[in-house]
Parts: sequence; structure tokens; C-alpha cells
Amino acid sequence: MQRPHSPTIRLRRLGFELRRLRETHRLTLEEASKSSGVPRTTLSKIETAESRRTRTRDLDALADLYEVSDETRAAFHQLYRESKEKGWWYQYKELFGTSGLPAFEVEASLIRTYEAQVIPGLLQTADYARAVFTGTNAFAEEEIKRHVEARMERQSILTRLYPPEYAAIIDEAALRRCAGGKEAMREQLLHLAHMATRPNISIHALPFSAGMHAANLGGFQIMEFSEAADPTVGYAETPTYCVFVEGQDEIRTYDAMWREAHNASLTVAQTIDFIYELSASLEDVT
Repeated sequence: MQRPHSPTIRLRRLGFELRRLRETHRLTLEEASKSSGVPRTTLSKIETAESRRTRTRDLDALADLYEVSDETRAAFHQLYRESKEKGWWYQYKELFGTSGLPAFEVEASLIRTYEAQVIPGLLQTADYARAVFTGTNAFAEEEIKRHVEARMERQSILTRLYPPEYAAIIDEAALRRCAGGKEAMREQLLHLAHMATRPNISIHALPFSAGMHAANLGGFQIMEFSEAADPTVGYAETPTYCVFVEGQDEIRTYDAMWREAHNASLTVAQTIDFIYELSASLEDVT
């Protein structure tokens, strides 16, 4: 059984390989366009994964120009065919768009996240997620239902046959902030403790006692992939839009922040004990 694939990742991989071949042949976009007959704008969009409609003859023209093997030529066409398929998140495109966060998570081999205000989405229970979306006062009931359904669907990557490694740092504030009532929060904490025992998941609490730390500007996520042709992606949310970055300097900044926050966090074992303590404290709340 193969791991699920993402049309977005396939399109990026095709563009990466074609750009690499062009640079290996020491051709500019203009030179490659003139020699292959593929319009410069089209070639640029293919290389940057912005083209959703690539002609077969253009792929063949580029394969001829770069003198690739029949196997590589076939791989180009396969990548393009797979980039036209639709992932499960297309049914929630009003929430994610067509190339949103799930399009990257589904093929990631390692996901690292830091959350300061809420439990990470991939670790939320349905009741907790409902409380999160209800608390924003920004969604109607039907929209809340859609958001919760989509969030539960996203979580399937952690328990599938070939799951990614998942490492979450959760600020103590998020662990203590009650969402959905005492019972819902207790269920959420126990769910976290359970998920932390899975072999592909590590959860680290960042306690108040750690003081200020490198990741104090807000939550973010880093996604790495097993294929060298798939650059690491950083992700962060703002109140009005989502940010995806893959520049080396930006990724280094995200990586440094995550590692410093990790160094200030509790171990997995300490975190599980801490979570159980918080859960028990809710039993005493009247």
C-alpha cells in the first residue's frame, strides 16, 4: 500500500525537477523557452508550480531539450497526471482552498509544530475543536460543523499505515485554557496523553517556568518531506491569512525557534505526567 499523495506536492516536484535540469544545462528561462518552443511565461509557471494546465507536448519538448531518459520522461507525465487529481480536502475547499495545509501534511515525513494559545489541530478532540471555532464568534453553526469535520479528517494522517513523525510543543497556557467546559477539557487532556504514547508522536509541554523563549511570537508548523525534490515548508496563521514559506533563511529561522523552544520544554515523560496532573485538577473544579 502506497502512502497518500498530494497533487500540490506533485506539481511542486515536477517544477523542481524541470528547474534543476534547466540549471544543470546552464540555460536561462529565455534560452530554454527559445530552444524548446515552450513560452517563457508557461515555463516559468511550470517551474514555480503555478501552472495547473500543462500541455503534454510542452513536457515532451522540455524532456527532449534536457535529453532525459524515457523513464524520466514518463515520470514527468506521471507527476503531472497525479497533480490533476483531487485530495480529500477539495471537499472542504471553502476552508482550505485547493492547496492549503492538508495538501502538504498528507505527504510530510516529519511535522514539527509549536502552539501557544490552543492545542494543535492534529491533536484536538471534536468537542475541543468545536469550542475553538465557537469561541471565535466568527462562524455560523453550519460553518462550525464543517470546520470540525475537516479538522477530524486532517488527523487521519497520524494513525494511517505510514504516518509522519509528529513532534508538538504546546505552551502551558494552551494546556490550562479551558475550552468547551470541564469535561470536554479533561477529555482533551487525556487524549493528548494517549497520543503521546504513540511511537510516531512526541508531545512536549513548554512550562511557564521556562520564562521567555525564542518562539514567543506565536504558533507555527514545519513540514519536511522524504523526497529531496520537496523543499521543507514553514506554515503560520494570522487573523486574516495563512503564510507558507520555503526560503532557506526563513526555514532556518523557524527551525531555530522550534529547537530553542524544544530545549526549554519538558520531556515526553514529564509532559505526560504534567498533563495527568492538569486533568486531575479539573476533577476538583466545581
